[in-house]
Amino acid sequence: MRYDLVIFDNDGVLVDSEPISNRLLAAYLTELGHPTSYEDSIRDYMGSAMHRIHDLVLERTGERLPAEFDDVFHRRVFDAFERELKPVGGAVDVLEELAGAGVPYCVASSGSHERIRVGHRTTGLDRWFSESRIFSSQDVGRGKPAPDLFLYAAERMGVAPERCVVVEDSPLGVQAAVAAGMDVYGFTAMTPADRLADATQLFSDMGDLAGLLR
Repeated sequence: MRYDLVIFDNDGVLVDSEPISNRLLAAYLTELGHPTSYEDSIRDYMGSAMHRIHDLVLERTGERLPAEFDDVFHRRVFDAFERELKPVGGAVDVLEELAGAGVPYCVASSGSHERIRVGHRTTGLDRWFSESRIFSSQDVGRGKPAPDLFLYAAERMGVAPERCVVVEDSPLGVQAAVAAGMDVYGFTAMTPADRLADATQLFSDMGDLAGLLR
């Protein structure tokens, strides 16, 4: 394959969690007096680390979210994951092909380590990701769209940024990958292609990814 490391985003790329988490986020923000539709949540928060949700609400309303916001939100999300979460169609096939070809890969997500682990355990993807292959925005000072997380993942995996490719489905993630000097393949299953226009290449079916990487 043409790259020495494939860096996967997690939510919406490996696990089909974005519809679940954005539905719950919109409902919780609305419950707290910040009316938010599912479409608003996808547009404003998809791919964000939790701190960005706090920052945007404060910036727009002058009000801080409650101290227990993260814990309550994650509890609701994890409960829903146990009932509803599935792997993204084609993700297992891609991981099997990369592993079979000996191509290094990892996950670098805005989500917490706990969120990544819960999602992988629920969907069976945990067999593909040892602890050394998992990187979270918790590991760095700034989440996406800053390049820090992708650069950290590349450094830990021992690969130069220009030899990495990122697989992303959010505008923030594409921005972060570009800023890190990496190629980025934009997954358009949920995100309109024009919002990922800065990606190196766009694709809509995860089953096509391995062929694109050759």
